[in-house]
Formats: sequence, structure tokens, C-alpha cells
Amino acid sequence: MKPKLLLRIAAILIFVHSVLHTFGFRTWKEAPDPVYKSVVDGMTGHKFPFMGAIRTLGDFYEGFGYSCSIALILIAIVLWFVSGETNNSASLSKKIIYAVGIALVAWGIDELIYFFPFAAIITLTAAVLTLASGFVMKKSS
Repeated sequence: MKPKLLLRIAAILIFVHSVLHTFGFRTWKEAPDPVYKSVVDGMTGHKFPFMGAIRTLGDFYEGFGYSCSIALILIAIVLWFVSGETNNSASLSKKIIYAVGIALVAWGIDELIYFFPFAAIITLTAAVLTLASGFVMKKSS
């Protein structure tokens, strides 16, 4: 497979991941049981000062969720853009590919530890495709 195709598939996977992540975490305040509701109420009920802002723990949690969505979209865009440059700027493309690929491996491991397997599988698949594109480029040069 050509590096361009591998990177485009990885970009699409990460974009889909960002969409699913955003829709999935938007409902985090919907409490399916009393214990969950108690935790959500605790996270959203009390505001406290932190570095010049007054926020709840829930605000921080929600902000981190949106930050992850933004980061995933950025990664998808970078992968898509780099896929078009593998022939023109092979040296820079490989550096970006390996950096993003390693970051995706770390992200996927984080998801395995702290979240759930479905998210990790999407991220780790994209990581394998990204790193494979770099190895294919290296072999062909």
C-alpha cells in the first residue's frame, strides 16, 4: 500500500474518532444511576478559584473533553495534509509521520488504561497505519 493511502485511512479514522468522542462525552452529565448522579452533582455543584478563574471540576472535565476533540481533529488534518506531501517533502513528511504515529500509540495506550477498548482500537489502528506509511516511505527511498 502507498503511504498516501495509509495516511488518509488513518486521518479518516481519527476524524471519526473525534466525532464519536465529541458526541459521546457531551452526555456525561446524564446520570444513568444514583451513584453516577451523585458524582456528577459533586463535580458540577461547587465552584472554586483556580489560577484566576472560578470553575467547577465538571467545567475542567468538560474543557478537557473538548480539548481532546480539537486535538483529534488537528491530528486528522495533519495526517491528511502530510499524505499529500509524501513525494514532495519526504524527509519532513517522515519526521511528522513518526512524531504523530508515536503520539497516537501513547494516546491509544492512555485510552486502554483510562477509557475503553473501542476508542483505543481506533487510535491504535490509526497509529499502526501512520507508522506503516513511514516504514513504506523509508523502504522505497
